[in-house]
Amino acid sequence: MIEAAQAAGVQVIWDIFHYGSPDHVDQGGSGFTEAYVRFAAEAVRVHRSVAGTAPLVCPINEISFFAWAIEVGYFPRVGPKKQGWFKRQLVRAAVAGVKAMRDAEPDCRFIWAEPLIHVAPRDRSRAEQRRAENVRQGQFEAYDMLTGRAEPELGGSEDCVDVIGLNFYPHNQWYFQGPTIPMGHHEYRALSDMLVEVAERYRKPMFIAETGAEGSGRPAWLHYVCDEVRDAMSLGTPVQGICLYPVTAYPGWDNSRHAEVGLFSTIHADGSRSLRQSVANELERQRALFAASVS
Repeated sequence: MIEAAQAAGVQVIWDIFHYGSPDHVDQGGSGFTEAYVRFAAEAVRVHRSVAGTAPLVCPINEISFFAWAIEVGYFPRVGPKKQGWFKRQLVRAAVAGVKAMRDAEPDCRFIWAEPLIHVAPRDRSRAEQRRAENVRQGQFEAYDMLTGRAEPELGGSEDCVDVIGLNFYPHNQWYFQGPTIPMGHHEYRALSDMLVEVAERYRKPMFIAETGAEGSGRPAWLHYVCDEVRDAMSLGTPVQGICLYPVTAYPGWDNSRHAEVGLFSTIHADGSRSLRQSVANELERQRALFAASVS
């Protein structure tokens, strides 16, 4: 894969740990961190041996979502049934992995990906607003721990995070213990406002690490995200890029649907994929607008 990326002229940000691990590794066990650290260090050594350069890496993908999925049983449960325990397990491992990768390859750069969300209260009572805001603030816990701003005993520090990655989808805003908030609703928060808040909190380079919509909504969603990013950039927010994700359609995680997303269709009988021209056209239009905005 490293050789193929070089041949294609593609700069890859390599996920070291994206939910799955070998069956013999207990993600909730005492030996998890050691196993992860060994693998992470060897991964960057392999990259150097093949590519001759240090890699860009995402040490652990979506710590916040990963921890939530374990706690509610969406992913198989591991470790004690204690709220917040697995998130700290992941942060502790991630911090140790960053140190090991930096020791093995000092020029590594660490780029993360965490969900960007908004949670609104169902009514205007103080108790309801407080509960919704507590959940909303939870989106910052992983980055606060990684940077050492919260729970410094986990080992986090500012240099663990080179780039703030944010994953944002149409379903990333909802009422506290309620339904998704649709775009255009009075409780829907502008993406540009959310980006400015993150920028002011961390003062680091940022990018949209994942974004996309299904079906006919794909071009309109890309249009919305790009317009909002430009608005945030005009206010000084250091957004460095947008990743359309996934670039190909794929089978649903937990049902049999084909998720029609990205630029390319599901695989046809002859092994090919077709281009979604409406998405390609919007992508080219947005590239031109960004090029004009920074020139």
